Amino acid sequence: MAYQNVVPPTGSKIAIQGGKLTVPDDPIIPFIRGDGTGSDIWAASQRVFDAAVERAYGGRKRVAWFEVFAGEAAKTKFDNWLPDDTVEAFKEFLIGIKGPLTTPIGGGIRSLNVALRQMLDLYVCLRPVQYFQGVPSPVKHPERVDMVIFRENTEDIYAGIEYAGGSPEAGNLLAYLEQSSPKDFKKIRFGTKQAIADYMKLASPDHDTSHIPVQVGIGIKPVSNVGTIRLIKAAVEYALRHKRRSVTIVHKGNIMKYTEGAFRDWGYSASERIFGDKVYTWARHERTKKEKGESAADQEQKAAVAAGALLIKDAIADIALQQVLTRPEDFDVIATLNLNGDYLSDALAAQVGGIGIAPGGNINYVTGHAIFEATHGTAPKYANLDRVNPGSVVLSGEMMFRYLGWEAAADLILKGLNGAISSKKVTYDFARLMEGATEVKCSEFGSNIISNMGDS
Repeated sequence: MAYQNVVPPTGSKIAIQGGKLTVPDDPIIPFIRGDGTGSDIWAASQRVFDAAVERAYGGRKRVAWFEVFAGEAAKTKFDNWLPDDTVEAFKEFLIGIKGPLTTPIGGGIRSLNVALRQMLDLYVCLRPVQYFQGVPSPVKHPERVDMVIFRENTEDIYAGIEYAGGSPEAGNLLAYLEQSSPKDFKKIRFGTKQAIADYMKLASPDHDTSHIPVQVGIGIKPVSNVGTIRLIKAAVEYALRHKRRSVTIVHKGNIMKYTEGAFRDWGYSASERIFGDKVYTWARHERTKKEKGESAADQEQKAAVAAGALLIKDAIADIALQQVLTRPEDFDVIATLNLNGDYLSDALAAQVGGIGIAPGGNINYVTGHAIFEATHGTAPKYANLDRVNPGSVVLSGEMMFRYLGWEAAADLILKGLNGAISSKKVTYDFARLMEGATEVKCSEFGSNIISNMGDS
């Protein structure tokens, strides 16, 4: 691949064949430092990554880091928020990692993160949530939180099909609904001038309403069977591979029956069809309950789980958000749609220390493409102060190495981070909440992680 403004380093390409990655000893891995605090946290994180690889493999393996650009740095250098070079680098070399990016204001790309996910069809947003002993938490038992979220990344309202109130596109959709489905059109509360006038007559009877335009913003929420199946397949395969207890399909299907409800139903049917006796679903429990009664269904489920079957169940989204707080031990792997996953992953991150140490990965398990990333914002007021916690990028790197199959390096990163936190020499976000802690700089916290790795 010919690049216009960047030059790949000396190294080898990661490849995928038959759904399995082939990772050389010197993989070229594109990275984006990120905006705001991104420069600080990347510098600390890269030192951690290189130290973990060196200690784990004694020089037999190394990462050939390939810097590419997006966000403010790209806009400044190339007058382009997301240069073609960057997208092509992630396409060519399959796997990359990035810091936080600024979302452009005033048109253009709605979100650089979403744009990259959609361009590479990174349909899984993988968000593991685990507790590190000693991290400040707002809940009594954060150690009970040990979940992995599979968030569908390409559909739902994040598809970006949205039209501004008063725009021609919104007007055309309103006209279409009025003509083709009058019953549904009536559900749009203020979709006509008459509806506005009738309401204002009650609310402000002395005011003229003729100047108030019809403005209804409209968004479309696509949820497909194929998009659902590939997400559920990835979640169940992960749960089986890592010997997890259950997969919970989180949805709002009691209200959105043909999108989120379909997500649940397609998820159950795909699980049964693809995995057979390796799983037991609540859908099967319901069928047995209708045929033989609840006691028989309960016994069937108990026997299947005792024999090693993975339990596939579901939960309504609002109830799930409550129950991950009150009884987190009931949740293991979670499979959910885009918006639900956004809420859940941030809520769970708060339980184990905040989004500052929450990692994320965006993955296409078919093509092998993956981008691992910090899940927090750019925090520009702390830019270049060497102050913020690099944990989100550090743990995203741990996820990346595990995805590459470099388990020894990933294990050392976890060991180092656990040791650094236990030492109570931590960045300000932890130090202000930990009794007896010493506040250190971002770079110093990176060094502390490395010193706590020990030997491989």
